Amino acid sequence: MSEYGSPQPTRDLCGTMLVHRKLLNESMSYRARRATIEDRALQYKQGTRMSVRTGVVTLPVVVHVVHNPRTPEQNISDEQIHSQLAVLNRDFRAANSDVGKVPDAWKPLVADARIEFRLATRDPHGEATDGIVRVETDQRGFTWNDDVKAGVTGGADPWPSDQYLNIWVCQLGGGLLGYAQFPGGPPQTDGVVVLNTAFGTTGTATPPFDGGRTATHEIGHWLDLYHIWGDDDGACSSDDKVADTPNQAGPNTGRPTFPRLTCDNGPHGDMFVNYMDYTDDVSMYMFTRGQATRMDACLEGSRASFLVGQELSVGSAAVPAQFRPELNGEVAQLLHDTERLTTELLNEIRSALDLVTGPRDG
Repeated sequence: MSEYGSPQPTRDLCGTMLVHRKLLNESMSYRARRATIEDRALQYKQGTRMSVRTGVVTLPVVVHVVHNPRTPEQNISDEQIHSQLAVLNRDFRAANSDVGKVPDAWKPLVADARIEFRLATRDPHGEATDGIVRVETDQRGFTWNDDVKAGVTGGADPWPSDQYLNIWVCQLGGGLLGYAQFPGGPPQTDGVVVLNTAFGTTGTATPPFDGGRTATHEIGHWLDLYHIWGDDDGACSSDDKVADTPNQAGPNTGRPTFPRLTCDNGPHGDMFVNYMDYTDDVSMYMFTRGQATRMDACLEGSRASFLVGQELSVGSAAVPAQFRPELNGEVAQLLHDTERLTTELLNEIRSALDLVTGPRDG
């Protein structure tokens, strides 16, 4: 069977690390940005830098439904899209009905990430929108090479990735359920891709991935979370850079029973109920406090534009007074640093041009 004719995946397969390693190999600037992002995350993890965010951030989302007219079911319904947003808003607030299934050993670690999602109400031109873009394609399917993210390759062009969380829903081949781009990557490919039959809880959503947890998992990556086992091929030598998630040998699939022990991680074993594992949707229930802290570092660092955007959109009256001055200080420093670096780069370009053409008047 061809790659794009692959059947519904029988396990959760995520392509995020394939994208990450490709960018690390090809881009020095990506490696540098990732080093800066990891340094900030480490400061939050060690407590040398604390989150200044006290409220809930709401992220504007645009869903690009890329569908082939020859397969009408790829053009998923608005209802299916809204069902996915509902799952995200429960999962990231620890308000999911199945959170009570978390084993007692880990219940104290369950975290409300204080992140919510809403479909965009304004497009990049300021026009009213429902946050859903439907694009026909002649492609039979896509893979993790980002073709779905551009119109010229049969996909849909992104909206500005510093203002919107772009989610592409499409037919994926190779057994992929989805993939994301970590913060620090190219803005034109920034966002999340999810298989159309693993998106939401209704319509074409197909068991065992019909609980909306693929998008929860992939947005976790977009907010700088790694797979819980550290992607070290069972060596037990690496982890997800989060202190309160036990190290484990590799991904768990299906519906494990507690405890499942690997990497000498007894007595409680693998945290297979974590959204960043590979289990069936009905077996994923939680983010940890450490993962929430890492997401804070991301939102107040590499994705701080979303906090700025929320402040501008909701108005100061809707933001707690304690939150405003501290966040403004962080944002002011971020904007100052960005302006300084841009000025330095422009000066370097001008100097280089002067060497070639000679000094210019004015």
